Amino acid sequence: MRNIDADLIAKAVRDLFLTINREISPDIRRCVEDACRAETSPQARYALEQIVANYDVAGQDALPLCQDTGMAVVFAEIGQDVHINGDFEAAVDRGVREAYSEGSFRCSVVKDPVFDRENTRDNCPAIVHVRLTQGESIRLTAIAKGFGSENMSRIHMLSPAYGAEGVLRAIVDTVREAGPNPCPPVIVGVGVGGDFEQAALLAKLATARPVGVHHEDKRYSDLEARALKEINALGIGAAGLYGRTTALWVAVEHAPTHIAGLPVAVNICCHASRHKRITL
Repeated sequence: MRNIDADLIAKAVRDLFLTINREISPDIRRCVEDACRAETSPQARYALEQIVANYDVAGQDALPLCQDTGMAVVFAEIGQDVHINGDFEAAVDRGVREAYSEGSFRCSVVKDPVFDRENTRDNCPAIVHVRLTQGESIRLTAIAKGFGSENMSRIHMLSPAYGAEGVLRAIVDTVREAGPNPCPPVIVGVGVGGDFEQAALLAKLATARPVGVHHEDKRYSDLEARALKEINALGIGAAGLYGRTTALWVAVEHAPTHIAGLPVAVNICCHASRHKRITL
């Protein structure tokens, strides 16, 4: 049995959110730079150049990549042989609170969604998903999810008869309907299977897969490639300026599902796809 203090968890969460809100991951930067070099539309190429320049300024001056510093989402894989000294979720919230205060990040959480939309003023509570795993370590995946793109995400409860083509259409149509609203170029996370909520969780986690890493099952990697090709053929382009790159990447995750269903969740993330993992 390994003991991990809640203070260590709070510090890790703080460091994760300070980093991801200021520094773009190298895989995304490379993909945007590649898209910029390949772009034939002057307007869309200018938009991509400005995105790269924004990455530089944010990293050099410790400024937020985007004014919407997102809701704090944490996926925690906790080993069964770990004992946490303290309150785990309170530690996560403390880390988020400290990061958003120290970084002067915008706090965007309201305490009631309908009747009392008063800002909590510390970007808490975080959204926390916990899964027990083998071993004596904790792996934390932090995601800062902005809502310009989150609002464009969709869940499609298809029947099995729709098959792979139906899944493809659900992905492409979701991006088509979103148009320029999610600040393209986007990263598209797709969850297939499970039920209503598991499909959405798979899709959110899929947005954190490194750009360029295909699904290990060729059937799904082929689906990813087809979806990416069709999305970019839409011509929406960077900032909606009719360019060649509407999506940087499509990542699909899947799970077993019911015989009567084919859930498909499409989680859209803008080019400022802010995520990072750490193992304690």
